Amino acid sequence: MMMETESGAYKSDIVVALDIGTTKVCALVGRKDEHGKLEVLGFGKVDSEGVLRGVVSNIEKTVNAISEATDVAKRHSGIDFKVVHVGIAGQHIKSLQHRGILTRDNDHLEISRRDIDKLVSDMYKLVLPPGDKILHVIPQEYTVDNEQGILDPIGMSGIRLEANFHIITGQIAASNNLFRCVERAGLKSANMTLEPIASAAAVLSAEEKEAGVALVDIGGGTTDITIFQDGIIRHTAVIPFGGNAITKDIKEGCTVMIQQAEKMKVRFGSALADEVFDNRIITIPGLKGRDAKEISEKNLARIIQARMEEILDYVVWEIRKSGYERKLIGGIVLTGGGALLRHIDKLAEFHTGFAARIGMPIENLAHGYYEQLGSPMYATGIGLLLKGIEDVEQGRVKSETEAPKKEPETQDENNSSSNGTWFDQIFRKTKEWFEAEPDANF
Repeated sequence: MMMETESGAYKSDIVVALDIGTTKVCALVGRKDEHGKLEVLGFGKVDSEGVLRGVVSNIEKTVNAISEATDVAKRHSGIDFKVVHVGIAGQHIKSLQHRGILTRDNDHLEISRRDIDKLVSDMYKLVLPPGDKILHVIPQEYTVDNEQGILDPIGMSGIRLEANFHIITGQIAASNNLFRCVERAGLKSANMTLEPIASAAAVLSAEEKEAGVALVDIGGGTTDITIFQDGIIRHTAVIPFGGNAITKDIKEGCTVMIQQAEKMKVRFGSALADEVFDNRIITIPGLKGRDAKEISEKNLARIIQARMEEILDYVVWEIRKSGYERKLIGGIVLTGGGALLRHIDKLAEFHTGFAARIGMPIENLAHGYYEQLGSPMYATGIGLLLKGIEDVEQGRVKSETEAPKKEPETQDENNSSSNGTWFDQIFRKTKEWFEAEPDANF
């Protein structure tokens, strides 16, 4: 669905994405511009306290975080909305392979989209373990009258249509709690997308998906893996460790507060101890007049590297389990907040033997995007926007977003804006710099 702007150019409907993570809740408002790029009109990000390993653990705290993030997004975009596209993740996510068969009445009639939809809908009737539900049914290859390896059978003729499906399941309770939080925040969920699939849409190129690539999304509570080959999702998995596990290791290894451990990780952390040459001494103030603690930057890196190597061991195990170990020409793409660790791409290459790069969601963004959105930690949010826009354009979801009623307000310290005079922007940047400086110290 497209709408005409005052300039005569056409832009897609406005869509809102809601990324409810272990460390942050982020709401993004966006649409596609006339060049097909994603134009983010505003966003809000707040800390998340009610989510544990990707699953809601405290309804009230999660509702408050959702309300706060969406209020900021509404204020900054100048757009009122009720419908959001939500991401789901967590250790409860599982995947399985299944084969579907459809016998058609007439071999002279061309295979249509309706036949494909019938095959897909049949997959939703599978008997699952108690408490599980199907989240996504993803076609792999089709077979038409024993002709195998067909990627798109529409328009072909045949009696027997078969397909291999990659089916992703999750716990009903986990998705219901997520829906409940969204509804209690006064919003309506348009659909639910698996977060690693959204992240893949934001950071992977079509060439990488075709060649074979493993996306490793390192979040706060979990690390999500998605393997593509021939442009198709072949394997998905969730590892119950993420950036928070590294922070806890630093807390215990250095006997410091959890907040101090997080700051040490972000400011001084490195995923590869051999890349630390200066070996500066980090001084952490003691509690209530107690003596200060000291730790070398190299020892901090050793703590981080040990946990990251454990996570990468799980990644390699999942890649081998998928059967695509020798087909990943594109190697590994790291994204999520954990990908911000220095030298993590080098560690991934050394430890796994695959080529590795950091995936940033900037290729899909229109010119002039907010600088923060180029960070890997926003890959899931950007991907949810892209998936939401795709659902609206294909008619799977109806857009119910109201048009802007006023000019967007100036962003606060968490969100920069292009509005205002040159002097206002300089003043705001200076204010942000002074306010941010004390946080870097312990």
